[in-house]
Amino acid sequence: MPDLFMKIFPAFLPNRLSTVLSRLVHLLPVTLLATSLAFPSRAQVNLPVLGDSVSGTISTQQEYEFGREFLRQIRRETTMLDDPLIMEYIVSLTYKLAVNSELTDHRLEFVLIDSEILNAFAAPGGIIGVNAGLFLFAQNEGQFASVLSHELAHISQRHYARSVQQAQRNALPSIAGLLASLVIAGVAGGDAGQAALMTSQAVGQENQMRYSRSNEQEADRIGIRTLYNSGFDPFDMAGMFEQMMRMNSFSQRMPEFLSTHPLDENRIADSKNRANSLPALEHIQNIEFLLMKHRVSVHYSNDTEAYVAALERALPQLNGVEADAARYGIALGQLESGQFVEATQSLQTVLLKEPTRITYVMLQADIARAAGNLDRALDILEDNLRINPSNHPLTMSLANTLEQGGRYVAAAEILEAHSIKRPNDPQVWYQLAEIQGQAGNISKVHQARGEYFITVGDFTRARNQFSLALEQERDRLVRAKIQQRLDYIRNLQNRFYR
Repeated sequence: MPDLFMKIFPAFLPNRLSTVLSRLVHLLPVTLLATSLAFPSRAQVNLPVLGDSVSGTISTQQEYEFGREFLRQIRRETTMLDDPLIMEYIVSLTYKLAVNSELTDHRLEFVLIDSEILNAFAAPGGIIGVNAGLFLFAQNEGQFASVLSHELAHISQRHYARSVQQAQRNALPSIAGLLASLVIAGVAGGDAGQAALMTSQAVGQENQMRYSRSNEQEADRIGIRTLYNSGFDPFDMAGMFEQMMRMNSFSQRMPEFLSTHPLDENRIADSKNRANSLPALEHIQNIEFLLMKHRVSVHYSNDTEAYVAALERALPQLNGVEADAARYGIALGQLESGQFVEATQSLQTVLLKEPTRITYVMLQADIARAAGNLDRALDILEDNLRINPSNHPLTMSLANTLEQGGRYVAAAEILEAHSIKRPNDPQVWYQLAEIQGQAGNISKVHQARGEYFITVGDFTRARNQFSLALEQERDRLVRAKIQQRLDYIRNLQNRFYR
């Protein structure tokens, strides 16, 4: 089966995808046979869900395991945007939607991809991927939320498992094509994803694509209900679709989202009809969405000074949260341009209104740190962490500030405690490894590097790092812990790659 898979897709596979695809495709025989050998420790407890016809084909636990392997590999193969504020916003919004969705398993994991192309995707087992570019094209939070609601519906309705079940009735190459489309669209980009779909059709995927369109219709129907139940205007889903259609009409490049989520006028009309059937609801614009939109815009801006100038010209015509968000965007752009005094002045207006809003506080600390006033930055962050203990963006910023000031041991202690709360966050482990190196703790450097490599699916390097830590470590209890991690890595390798 793996050989057949690689024969189907050699023409367009990017080099960096060869590893992830060759590994992931080896999961297919396990998935298709639903064998108890793949997960022996859980085989007796994961009985099929009553009334769920697909659980006999691929269990929810197998979906979960596949999703975590997919997550590790996509982290390894794709450039992530390291912005804790944006990630926390996405996580918070998604869980707000999830509690109003049909999702029963809320073990979600997220990836924020550093790409200005419009895209989002869902993978089995609760994996939600978002391109930062989605912020650039969504006109309001409701449109942004409509995409997340749609993806949550794919997960709650187990569309991956249903597609596998349908493909089983046709031919194995269809399953390979399905997996390739999922992986390539999530990792490589719209053109490659579209090529995967087209190639899949060439090997007998036509019926599968029709089934996929029915999945899309179901995800729209359930997603719009989730959107409405979460307090958003249900017309925002159609509004987002119309945005994508306009992009498709006026640009030579298809929005990446459309390569795996085919869209036509009928689908937009269906969304409007469903919205019309619901009671009227107007969602109040959330300033946090606008603030994140400015963060992404500044991140991808080729001319920060021009961006600031455009906001300053628009500011007199803006009111309320839009005006406050614009002032934040101006301050953010001024910081990027090295105008620390001007940035402080621009931020002051909104900071006086909401002195405890974490997004404002973070920018205040960033300005102080960039200007070399590390003590001021530390005071700001520590004061606000007392109000918001363990807050992720504040904690990461505090560790970075301590590191910049040469206080490596204190920074390491902060991140060690934080890693207990966020054991699957690759950026926490990456930063901790760097700081432990500066602190001179060689054993802990290797341990943190090992944990990082686990999160990105590089088990060989993870094993090597923990082996090096074992050579360095003399503490008996720590050695036992390291040995446990080596056993865990060995089990992961046996599970996925034997």
